[in-house]
Amino acid sequence: MKHLKAVNKYFWKYRWRFGFGILFIFLSNYFRILSPQVTGYVINSVEKELRDSALRKSAGTDHAFHPAIVHDQATNERKIRETREQKQDERRDTANYDILVKKFIRVLDASHSSFGKKVAICGITLLVLALLGGFFMFLMRQTIIVMSRHIEYDQKNEIYNHYQQLDTNFYRTHSTGDLMSRMAEDVSRVRMYTGPAMMYLFNLLVGIGFSLFFMLRKDALLTLYVLTPLPILAITIYYVNTIIHKRSEHIQALLSNLTTNAQESYSGIRVIKSFVQEKAMFRFFDHNSEEYRKNAVNLAKVESIYFPSMGLMIGLSTLFTIMIGGIYTIYGRHHTDIGTITEFVIYITMLTFPVSAIGWVASMIQRASASQKRLNEFLDTPSLIQNPLVPIVKKLQGHISFRDVEFIYPNTGIHALKKFNLDIKKGTKVVIIGRTGSGKTTIAQLLLRLYDPTEGGISIDGVDIRELRLQDLREQISYVPQDVFLFSDTVTGNIQFGLPAPDDERVKLAARYASVDKEIREFAEQYDTLIGERGVTLSGGQKQRISIARGLVKDPEIVVFDDCLSAVDVNTEKEILNNLYQYLQHKTAVIITHRIFSLFDFDKIVVLEEGKIVETGTHQELLALKGYYTYLYEQQQREKEAGAQPAL
Repeated sequence: MKHLKAVNKYFWKYRWRFGFGILFIFLSNYFRILSPQVTGYVINSVEKELRDSALRKSAGTDHAFHPAIVHDQATNERKIRETREQKQDERRDTANYDILVKKFIRVLDASHSSFGKKVAICGITLLVLALLGGFFMFLMRQTIIVMSRHIEYDQKNEIYNHYQQLDTNFYRTHSTGDLMSRMAEDVSRVRMYTGPAMMYLFNLLVGIGFSLFFMLRKDALLTLYVLTPLPILAITIYYVNTIIHKRSEHIQALLSNLTTNAQESYSGIRVIKSFVQEKAMFRFFDHNSEEYRKNAVNLAKVESIYFPSMGLMIGLSTLFTIMIGGIYTIYGRHHTDIGTITEFVIYITMLTFPVSAIGWVASMIQRASASQKRLNEFLDTPSLIQNPLVPIVKKLQGHISFRDVEFIYPNTGIHALKKFNLDIKKGTKVVIIGRTGSGKTTIAQLLLRLYDPTEGGISIDGVDIRELRLQDLREQISYVPQDVFLFSDTVTGNIQFGLPAPDDERVKLAARYASVDKEIREFAEQYDTLIGERGVTLSGGQKQRISIARGLVKDPEIVVFDDCLSAVDVNTEKEILNNLYQYLQHKTAVIITHRIFSLFDFDKIVVLEEGKIVETGTHQELLALKGYYTYLYEQQQREKEAGAQPAL
């Protein structure tokens, strides 16, 4: 239960809805609890009318057969005494009723209506009470259940927002399927706690409270006999709930694994098909699904103990009511009558759902607690990349400096950069070249503060980037990542993704710079063409160029390209480089690649090897060194001559 404290803030936010919901629960149960009392009064009235009718009939028969016999004084006194005692019993019985029922009975008795009319009025009253109870029950659901939907909406927004604040390393160590499962399944189970569970919990507390109150007022001893099975029920509920809590948490983890398995299969369906691994993946999914099924079925079996045990205990309570109440009535003990038995049977019937709901509510609360614990694990996880307490706000010009930067990936322990020093003046174009795994991409990620250096620092225009607000830093740098990701949106929507407002002209200009405008115009809907998930409807080169256009459309002072031309042909590469040469005038550009662009006049070329700078200079200077850069260049030239793409 301690894990569910996290949702108390939502109850406070929607306190008026919650408060009115509890009020409607109270009113609904109040009008329902009056029905047994009115029914008991009607039953006693019918029983009295039948008895009086029998006496009148008996008296008439006596006169018919014995007209000369005159009743003696003792007989008259006995009848008067019985009548007086009967009226006292009626007053004593009605004294235990609710004040509204007592007023109703007084008004009904004062009306001197016929017996048939009184019964009809009581029937109409019971119908009105049922309608009032149902009306307030409707309002109860409209307040509390609707409140739970608002809480679900707020909680999903909170989780989604927190997911976006978490650092890149978090996503390296957690699967997308698990994130989705927690946001969908776990939040839904928490909603069952904030809505149905809370509604039924208060409903059963108020319903049981009203019933016990009037039962004890009516006949305390009979009430104790009737409620004898309930302690056994409470022990059963406690024991079963302990089992449910443990199993619910395990089941949610299994569901998360199942969701992850499905998500990865859908994302990698082309790889699965190309390697003909459908059966193998199905076996893997089937194994996970079977594990989830077994545990879910076992949990359902445990939960199935509740309702039969509820039915047994309620049945025993009803049996005790009729048996013990009948004995009392037959022998005239404790002033118990048929009306009392009727009231108690109705009370027990009314208690059936609240008592049976105890198990259901407890199960929902236990499941919600297990789910909220999983949610809290992420919500309580702080991002390793934080905004400074007092951020510096300034427009960046583009002078970048790396000072003795060391970086070790926290999840793998890979030492990506070692004593890395690099100074990039404003407006210069720098290319960083190296083999796969040499630390090139790490430089871009550190510059955008997707990670922070393990040691050393990075500054722009003399200000350490850790002193800048994250949003300001990233808004003023265009980053084209190595791994292209396109959204299930139109071409325009993908290109203008980083713009604060739509701008079709800037979108088309960026597409021309990225050499993809002509191909876009050949699409059926041109710029309004919908791109499939992750750009599945496009070729690799088209996806890369749209990604480049998305980076260019922001028109910032600093541009970072991370191996963004690997999927385009040589002619398109030349065209893009020529366009970039014009676009990058007076901008600071960092181009990360494993290929040498000899046609582009870079101000500085940096060669990386195992996280260290091994060579630096211009193209001609590095060729003159006859070192590692020369080796890369000559190898690339040989591959071009052989008609192959360089692969380092």
